[in-house]
Amino acid sequence: MSGHSKWSTIKRQKGAKDAVRGAVFTKLGNTIAVAARNGTDPETNFALRLAIDKAKAANMPMANIQRAIDRQKDKDAAQLQELTYEGYGPGGVAIIVECMTDNINRTYPDVRVAFTKHGGSMAEKGAVAFQFDRRGIIRVAEKGDKVLEAAIEAGAEDIVDEDDGTTIYTDPKDLNGVRTAISDVGLKILDAELGFVPKSTVKVGDKTTAAKIIRLMEALEDVDDVTNTFVNFDIPEEVLAQID
Repeated sequence: MSGHSKWSTIKRQKGAKDAVRGAVFTKLGNTIAVAARNGTDPETNFALRLAIDKAKAANMPMANIQRAIDRQKDKDAAQLQELTYEGYGPGGVAIIVECMTDNINRTYPDVRVAFTKHGGSMAEKGAVAFQFDRRGIIRVAEKGDKVLEAAIEAGAEDIVDEDDGTTIYTDPKDLNGVRTAISDVGLKILDAELGFVPKSTVKVGDKTTAAKIIRLMEALEDVDDVTNTFVNFDIPEEVLAQID
């Protein structure tokens, strides 16, 4: 699980910078708009609830959230498509890239350029995905026995202590139930989503290779249509600390 955990931490730090220039709001708005196709009530549409919760956590204004929901009613609005690309980065790490776009002829070249410019390459569909499991991922602010007991009681599959809280992994179909149970006992949920978790990780102990991987992942995240990225690296903390 360490590959997901470390890259998620790096992304959160980067996301705080992106929020300043509004880049993250565009991506969150697209996620909300697509989720709203299956219903505009977050009480009955769990995907929409997750998208709204993530937007609120990023301090996205409620007016922006409502506009994103209303986009699905606008017949003249460009229709967004969900796309998933796969590829490899420096050191042979496996990468999954999730996108939402209204123009695939723009998105694919942008993703491909990010890969090739930073020492990676795109792969055929399925070439990388088998190295990951689809999981529910919940991040809470607290640590300790209370979190452990609540997560186990709720049916979580794995619990991992992080520097800034705890990450809880679930079967995808159990994400809603575990999230609700954890919230009901008073734990603060920072984030909850469906994502890809590596079955095993590739250890990267070389600073130069590690730096190239991080630059590639950041370049992919900088593509406007990219909504999420997943990678199976395991870069030791002492190596991460050496990267500018």
